[in-house]
Amino acid sequence: MPPRQSSDISRGKVAVTDVYASMRASILEGEIAPGTRINIDAVARSLGVSQTPVREVLQRLEGDNLVVYSPGRGYSTTPLLGLPELRSLFEFRLLVEPWAARAAAVDRLANPAAALERELASFRDTMKADKDLRQDLVAHDTRFHDTILAASGNPVVRHAFAQTHCHLHTFRLYPADVDGAITVAEHSAVREAIEACDPEQAEAAMTMHIRNSFDRFAQAFAGELAPLEDTGAPRKRIIK
Repeated sequence: MPPRQSSDISRGKVAVTDVYASMRASILEGEIAPGTRINIDAVARSLGVSQTPVREVLQRLEGDNLVVYSPGRGYSTTPLLGLPELRSLFEFRLLVEPWAARAAAVDRLANPAAALERELASFRDTMKADKDLRQDLVAHDTRFHDTILAASGNPVVRHAFAQTHCHLHTFRLYPADVDGAITVAEHSAVREAIEACDPEQAEAAMTMHIRNSFDRFAQAFAGELAPLEDTGAPRKRIIK
């Protein structure tokens, strides 16, 4: 068999990228319900591709913890977080992210404020479009928090946080901030404290943001909400 031409390889990469984006969006937006078995042949036919890119994409989605493979049953979408899992995830975030914000605000030479502002400006432009922002908000939230974790200088913590895939799983629960305005206001407060090299305020602003995020996503569990353990940080939302 002759080697594949570069154009064939490029088309294959495009197919995988497109299939991944499509399937990821369908899972995050609930079009493919939690616990649904994935029929590889049906997905391939609906997207007009062979089964090969679908199989590759399912492996990537398994790495994202959005699908799970069971012998004899194949791939299925993972269930939504329950309230105990959501609480555990945000308790972990409260341990890691306020510390990361404080660390990012200490070093003036490695200060990520400029990168954070570029990210915020880009998302503000996206907010002007009249469309469903959930996918864009997930991407913005992921990039914003990862930039702060990267600036903290601890790759082990950054990797451990990335493995939780928290942004993907929380945004599957509930469209808690439909237009992104609350998230942008809270992110802006964190960025301003980091830019000012104020570790205490950066830690407090991030703590408030994580707590408020938990409150918003926990709305998916009407009547079951219990606040995160109090660490003394304020709970008032920052709206500018």
